[in-house]
Amino acid sequence: MAARDLQRVIPSVATSDGAGVKLRRSLGSSQFARLDPFLMLDEFYSDNPDDYIAGFPDHPHRGFETVTYMLEGNMLHRDHLGNTGNLAPGSVQWMTAGRGVIHSEMPQQKEGRMRGFQLWINLPAREKMKPAAYRDIPASQVPQVAIDGGEVRVIGGTLTVPGSDQAVSGPVNGPDERLSTDPVYWDLRLKPGASVSLPLPDGHQAMVYLYEGQARIGEKVLPTRSAGVLGDQGDLVLTADREGARLLVLAGKPIGEPVVQYGPFVMNSREEIEQAIADYRSGRLTEAA
Repeated sequence: MAARDLQRVIPSVATSDGAGVKLRRSLGSSQFARLDPFLMLDEFYSDNPDDYIAGFPDHPHRGFETVTYMLEGNMLHRDHLGNTGNLAPGSVQWMTAGRGVIHSEMPQQKEGRMRGFQLWINLPAREKMKPAAYRDIPASQVPQVAIDGGEVRVIGGTLTVPGSDQAVSGPVNGPDERLSTDPVYWDLRLKPGASVSLPLPDGHQAMVYLYEGQARIGEKVLPTRSAGVLGDQGDLVLTADREGARLLVLAGKPIGEPVVQYGPFVMNSREEIEQAIADYRSGRLTEAA
């Protein structure tokens, strides 16, 4: 099987969101820095509570999904549906905003390290107004798979373990559940000097985000804390340098529809965005259709 080439690098840029949480944004740093169906990828990482303590108070979303993955620290999710979720190390929050959700994510610590990621995944037009949904996935439900030269945490999709016929599915988008974008979400750790070849679905848009160490895709070096956009055919072939590497591996079926975004609303047209704003201001954002 041919290897996917590294087609584009999107460096992360420093920014802030919520009530002033400092983070780095790669996907979504501009309207040109997207990869259908993925809209945005934020990395938050700080030992300084001033960088995260204000958190993400109540705010709305419509038209897409958010995936929050914690590495260190603790945050509490609450939403208008009455859902609560404890985002502890290794856990995942998968939220479908659909027609509308109002939620908050607030730190449950006053000191120490807060570290994790939030990914936005678009929804096709036919699903943008479906009811909101929420899944709180504890670390114990995320499979951790040993591979030659490292290990993989399988959050979404199915991993075929290299060198075997074993298939390991994550808690989201496994064989009993097929989301329309068919997302793959893996957290890959490679030992120093290790190489790995991982199959990805042909036709899926794919990228990696290198958040520790250094790695090469073919002969090209991917800078640390950057998103690497890959070709849409073949396997992902990676080699870590002498420090090892940690990466997010993301792939999804492209939607191929217009994307119009205004802050926390992502729709297909300006008129739909204006309706979302009007619905939020009037209190109708979260009403059933």
